[in-house]
Amino acid sequence: MTRLALTLALALALPSLASAQEAQSVRLGFFPNLTHAPALVGLERGTFQKALGKVKLEPKEFVSGTTLTEAFAAGQIDIAYIGPGPAINAIGRGMPVQIIAGASEAGAVLVARKDSAIKSYKDLAGKTVAVPTLGNTQDISLRHILNENGLKPKTDGGSVTITPVAPADVIAAFAAKRVEATLVPEPWGAVLEAQGHRIIGTEKTVWRGGNYPTTIVIVNARFAQANPALVTAFLKAHTDAVAFINKSPAAAQAAVNKQLLALTGAKIDPRVLQRAFARTRFTTALDPAALKEYAALNVEAGYARSAPDLTPFLRK
Repeated sequence: MTRLALTLALALALPSLASAQEAQSVRLGFFPNLTHAPALVGLERGTFQKALGKVKLEPKEFVSGTTLTEAFAAGQIDIAYIGPGPAINAIGRGMPVQIIAGASEAGAVLVARKDSAIKSYKDLAGKTVAVPTLGNTQDISLRHILNENGLKPKTDGGSVTITPVAPADVIAAFAAKRVEATLVPEPWGAVLEAQGHRIIGTEKTVWRGGNYPTTIVIVNARFAQANPALVTAFLKAHTDAVAFINKSPAAAQAAVNKQLLALTGAKIDPRVLQRAFARTRFTTALDPAALKEYAALNVEAGYARSAPDLTPFLRK
């Protein structure tokens, strides 16, 4: 066989090879938070499974970006809803991450326990503040807030103790007086507020006037290369879920509440959930400038030595 004939034979064989490599399942990671509402709505309404057809959807919940990226690094997750902080850290560590869509913006508040003396950011001095996990999006945001207010974490020689508490567990942490404040994603901020605790940082004052990504969608780059049709199908379902949330908020809130009850055992008052929705925006759009700034905050927080160029990792 001539070289040309061999080249043509290989070229003709490529489509069948790609088809043979197509995955039989899509393993989806997400958190049981309102900021992951497109995932919760898509699961509750069967949107993802319908888009994937005969390919099985395998959803798996996580409590933090740290545990999710560990599963991602171990090849246990194909697509994930995650905060920009852990995603950028994963890119910095050389993981095969591709950022393919936005999911939510804002949707996190800083709440102080009602019996504490905390009335402002500066009053966090000497206090214990919970974040979902160290190195996650809220942790990075909190460290920026402390920096802007002349405060430091204890680990950096300051007086503020930052401790990880899963968002759904922060209600119990407040009740047991284990923490005095928390920077927490919705709906858990609204739940704490309904119990009489004080919001000292709204979704708009946490950072960038509220114009920042809280949840984005990532895919394993190797999975995306081998399964472009599945990724396209998933993205269409994600877009449909976001459109449903924005067009039918009452139905979306009911769907989110069902999923949160099933995943966390917490039944949330619809009025409280509605308040949490009002503090969160849902979009498929990505803001490269905001992600770039987040990468800089990651360096400021001490989780990276330099900010990676995210351009090659954004879906074109």
